[in-house]
Amino acid sequence: MNNNEIEIEVLLVEDNVHDAELTIRSLKKVNLANKLFHVKDGAEALDFIFAKGDFAGRNMGSRPKLILLDIKMPKIDGIEVLRQIKLNEATKTIPVVMMTSSKEEQDIISSYNLGVNSYVVKPVEFEGFVKAVCELGLYWLITNQQIQ
Repeated sequence: MNNNEIEIEVLLVEDNVHDAELTIRSLKKVNLANKLFHVKDGAEALDFIFAKGDFAGRNMGSRPKLILLDIKMPKIDGIEVLRQIKLNEATKTIPVVMMTSSKEEQDIISSYNLGVNSYVVKPVEFEGFVKAVCELGLYWLITNQQIQ
């Protein structure tokens, strides 16, 4: 995929292949996956968001409308990715939804203290997972008004 030319609406940051596939299928179900880009760890996410490394040619002006972010990932965890997004003037207004299996109170507190827009614990059962992702996508990409 040539990420230099297309507008990305959803950046999915998920190391679990199964969860990533379910998320993508769920968003396709409500026609919200056409402009989705998936990265597999926090380091790759930061490179994409800030147009560094393999994504150095990417247009920083074309930022995602929504970032779906897992917490427990290799290299750089979701909390640190969130911190860097929210500390940067160019990216701090991008809505970030933590979509994680972690119910740890410290993860929830840290996420909200850093400015996460929503914290969602992934439902274990398939139907619940699909429903949660569809609702998140519809809300953040269709209903919610964002800064342009």
